[in-house]
Amino acid sequence: MKRVFLFVLDSCGCGAMPDAEKFGDVGVNTLKSCTTSDKLRIPNMIALGLGNIEGIDYLAKVEQTGACARMQEASMGKDTTIGHWEIAGLVSENPLPTYPEGFPEELLKPFREATGRGVLANAPWSGTEVLDKYGEEHVKTGDLIVYTSADSVFQIAAHEDVVPPEQLYEYCRIARKLLVGKHGVGRVIARPFIGNAKDGFSRTSNRHDFSLEPPAQTMLDAIKASGKDMLAVGKIYDIFAGQGTTEHVYTKGNADGLNKTMAYAERDFNGLCFINLVDFDMLYGHRRNIDGYAQALTEFDAWLKEFMEKLGEDDIVMITADHGCDPAYTATTDHTREYVPLLIAGKKVKPVNLGTRKSFADIAATITELLGVEYHTPGKSFAKEII
Repeated sequence: MKRVFLFVLDSCGCGAMPDAEKFGDVGVNTLKSCTTSDKLRIPNMIALGLGNIEGIDYLAKVEQTGACARMQEASMGKDTTIGHWEIAGLVSENPLPTYPEGFPEELLKPFREATGRGVLANAPWSGTEVLDKYGEEHVKTGDLIVYTSADSVFQIAAHEDVVPPEQLYEYCRIARKLLVGKHGVGRVIARPFIGNAKDGFSRTSNRHDFSLEPPAQTMLDAIKASGKDMLAVGKIYDIFAGQGTTEHVYTKGNADGLNKTMAYAERDFNGLCFINLVDFDMLYGHRRNIDGYAQALTEFDAWLKEFMEKLGEDDIVMITADHGCDPAYTATTDHTREYVPLLIAGKKVKPVNLGTRKSFADIAATITELLGVEYHTPGKSFAKEII
């Protein structure tokens, strides 16, 4: 094959994995929750076989036009970093560190000294609630709002008028250098915001992620090393700490990401275009907005029809997710440990059901085989089953 487009609908899980309860998740199912909304209309993904996937008994079963599968996460996590790393071929046997009691003084002391600023919050928080609680104090004092979640993240929020984004990014780089070894969190995240106490505070689109470097070669590295194109759209570049890409573009949300992906589809390249669509997770999953999540799926599905018309004979599209974030689950506002769907489309793709795959890494094994790239991963390729 010449071109592969791999879409990650960030957090679009499709049902609790057998060990979900160990991760604090009971009865979760992101996709099923979206079916309770009258905003959900996804005929194109259903036609590809979404409702035929094992365990998805709440969508129509059809004579599918694409290949489909349910993917099980082999890694011990439910976060963005580990999920994407596994999609790209790496299985993480140990979870990344989390800080349910906040970050220890051994981290915060050198951080304060290096930045010259104090620290507020230092606990797991919802990203919007932490601004309501500490936004005004931050504006008055200049102290940084440092917080985490159930995921392996060190997040720094700052008002753009108090700490300009570029300065905030530098503070994140300082934190990233401190957060190594046993404190090697998956991501340090810059969370710029605007507003005031009277009218409310809100995040801007200037978020930036500073990820832990992958511990071994990924699919991206192998594709780049082979001389092929490895195009990254959205936060893919950040998730892999800039490794393995030949070109990248940032996005300001799903619509921007889809526009930039369409532009790549109209270009002649040879390799992989790897796309993350973050709004599902950031705007709707974590904020427990069922209608918003359903509407975002509807918009992607409508766009997909036009996109498919751009594909050539030797092009393939894969659509999957990296974890769940059930918008109907009220026990937490965090990610949920779920299976994820996989849809595969293309003029040469056979309409087959691949059952339940044991690892997201099967995607990396398959893509590299389809592109004729040598890559060793625990994943098992299904390339010969779909072509």
